[in-house]
Amino acid sequence: MEKFVEESPKNLILDLSQIDFIDSSGLGALVQLAKKAQTADGTLQVVTNPRVTQTVKLVRLEKFLALQPSVDDALKNVEN
Repeated sequence: MEKFVEESPKNLILDLSQIDFIDSSGLGALVQLAKKAQTADGTLQVVTNPRVTQTVKLVRLEKFLALQPSVDDALKNVEN
């Protein structure tokens, strides 16, 4: 994923809406990806479902990770 972030457009959307579980390793990877995107003056929009959102909120990363309820919402956020 890091290589993709380095070679791709500065604004990325990662769709995690179909996963059932994310652990601390997954959250750590998301934080690293978000930091890399910010370093490139971009953003990482993370599309989630209620289970993933609950886990992210539990560790208080919801604002840092720019959670979005759908790909359409993430696209709108990137366009603005």
